[in-house]
Amino acid sequence: MADMATKHQPLAQPIEATPRSAPRRRCSPSYFFLLPTLVIIGFLSLYPIVYSVVLSLYDWNWGARMNFVGLRNYTNLLSGSEFWQILGQTFYFAVGAVTIEVTLGLVLAVIVNGLGFGANIIRTLLLTPLMVSGIVVALIWKVMLDPMLGIVNYFLSVVGLPPSPFLGSQATAMNTIIAIDAWWQTSFVFIILLAGLQSLPAEPHEAARVDGASAWQTFWSVTLPLLRPVLFTVLIFRTIDTLKVFDIVFGTTGGGPRLATEVIQTMTYRTAFSYLQMSQAMTVMVIFSIVIVIISLIYLKLESHGEASGRGKDTP
Repeated sequence: MADMATKHQPLAQPIEATPRSAPRRRCSPSYFFLLPTLVIIGFLSLYPIVYSVVLSLYDWNWGARMNFVGLRNYTNLLSGSEFWQILGQTFYFAVGAVTIEVTLGLVLAVIVNGLGFGANIIRTLLLTPLMVSGIVVALIWKVMLDPMLGIVNYFLSVVGLPPSPFLGSQATAMNTIIAIDAWWQTSFVFIILLAGLQSLPAEPHEAARVDGASAWQTFWSVTLPLLRPVLFTVLIFRTIDTLKVFDIVFGTTGGGPRLATEVIQTMTYRTAFSYLQMSQAMTVMVIFSIVIVIISLIYLKLESHGEASGRGKDTP
């Protein structure tokens, strides 16, 4: 009977697999620690931008007058010739300074990277101008380039050359300021590119030497493509920095003679604090900020396109 009961006992039902609920993602406590910093940085970054845009829609003279004028400040600024002249001079300064600084910085980085003994001493000496602030650099060179008491004109007279006004002539003032900025900021480009050269892998250079490539062919076909990301980074930083130049111009010529060296930053300073036209100054900065953003996006687009074309060449 026991056997029969056992035979007729129903089989155990298969256990159905119950769907397991997906594990809940818990927010990391680190985000809560970062939140105050992100809020402060966001406020300090966004509030001045929004306030500048709003203020550019008014007519405010640092006093009781604050009238809403809409886009009149923008139309007046863009329809005048002075803004376009100063914008062109700003780009002229940026292109000239960046070209000289990147070229000299790259040449110096390649030379120092190939040195053995004394490389650290030369690196330290080349970094010396970077330790001085911009306004101090401007004042030093203003004294050195003085037509009457400057040491540069003294040496020109020693070798039989006539003295030059340098900063006092419309024909030479902007080029002189470009040279001063190159003397000051080439060290920045040099140290970044030197670090990039020292971090490059040695295998591609050794393979190029084994294949019989010359030093110039190795540099052009191997070193430069590998150094391209660092070069783009330096170009972006120096382009934005030169477009925002103020201390070198303000400390040497103040924008003169006859607006020959006026740039966007000195124009904004003069409009806001000399003419007390704060809304017009904000209008200049809003337009110029848009220009800088567009240039930065173009640089990033070119960099991504260069990386994509480089990967395409590497794939068979």
